[in-house]
Amino acid sequence: MSTFEGKTALIIGAGQNIGRQIALEWARRGARVAVADISRDGAEETAELVRALGAESTGLHCNVLDEASVLEAIDAAEAALGPLDIHMNNAGILSGGNPEDIPLAEWQRMFDVNLFGMVRANAIVVPRMMGRGEGHIVNTASFAGLYPFAASRIHYAASKAAVLSMSQNLALYLMQFGIRVSCLCPGPVMTTSPDAMKHFSEGYTMRAPGSHLFVKSQPETARILSDAMEGGKIVVPTHEEVWATLAEVAANPDAFIEKKHAEFMAGDPGKPGITQAVIDSIRG
Repeated sequence: MSTFEGKTALIIGAGQNIGRQIALEWARRGARVAVADISRDGAEETAELVRALGAESTGLHCNVLDEASVLEAIDAAEAALGPLDIHMNNAGILSGGNPEDIPLAEWQRMFDVNLFGMVRANAIVVPRMMGRGEGHIVNTASFAGLYPFAASRIHYAASKAAVLSMSQNLALYLMQFGIRVSCLCPGPVMTTSPDAMKHFSEGYTMRAPGSHLFVKSQPETARILSDAMEGGKIVVPTHEEVWATLAEVAANPDAFIEKKHAEFMAGDPGKPGITQAVIDSIRG
């Protein structure tokens, strides 16, 4: 049975960037795609691009901080396109700074959007899927939640680590009900998200996942996720190199952290490489 052909999907957080490209990729694979976003204009623009591919779509407003807004978006998606076979939680925020400069309110905002936004949506979608005995939940985490490197955005990393743990345990629980779960873990991906991020420290260095990595394009990221979903994968990193890194962390966590510290002190903040083709992909 195809993961996408003839299926109804909703992506919350698809008004731009990775979410938009995933919506387009799922449409190419035969899905009807409802698009929800805090920006109604962005959602409608993505929906129009989906329709241009010949797939059914609807653009919806959704504020993941508001339970009523989340329920309204999910109900509207199902009313327009049918019961959800696939639901993706992709809405998220990013900010940076040294940990001593991050206010408690920003920690709360980060978790309220990045984690509890998903909890609010899943609380509605999961019981409906359980009642039908099938479905696929997709949550977006990050490399920052996989291993320690993000000392310049600890609050963000903590929220994404929580998303990963939630996703893995949800996958374990929902298997018995015929529901699959996938957790997309983007490493370096070319997006416009850093342009809008808040900064709470001056002159700090943004630490990245590793100079051995190369930035992926958004369309490639969408294909990686979609192929992994077809293959029944639960944890879906954008870069296969991460598995070697996780093995290193598991073998000796203390040594790994000391290594990352030594690299940073030697002037290597872990900035990934980037090709011209990837740069051009976002300009297009």
